[in-house]
Amino acid sequence: MEQRRTRRFQLQLPLSITRSGADRVTLAGLTKNISSSGVLFTANREPDLGGPIEYVIVLNTEGPQSISLRCMGKVLRTDRVRASPDEDYPNYQIAATLERYEFVRGLRGLSLPI
Repeated sequence: MEQRRTRRFQLQLPLSITRSGADRVTLAGLTKNISSSGVLFTANREPDLGGPIEYVIVLNTEGPQSISLRCMGKVLRTDRVRASPDEDYPNYQIAATLERYEFVRGLRGLSLPI
């Protein structure tokens, strides 16, 4: 049986990658699970393995202001997966650390999945 150091929460929340390695990007994704030390999410582009990553997780879109978590970490693992049998393009399942974070209010204009 697998034992983890921190508890994982199965949450599907919109996520936007804003930096991958040295490149500024706007790439949408969706979380699969989150812990205090990292996140597992899907995206349709593979980031650099081992490289730095900055991503924003939208925690709340209700009300007058959205609440997001801006995170900085490192890409630990990427796995190529198919979104569904009828889709031709691959998705990637990405595991990244959560080394630093800050809460941000009212981040509009991010490219987030619907």
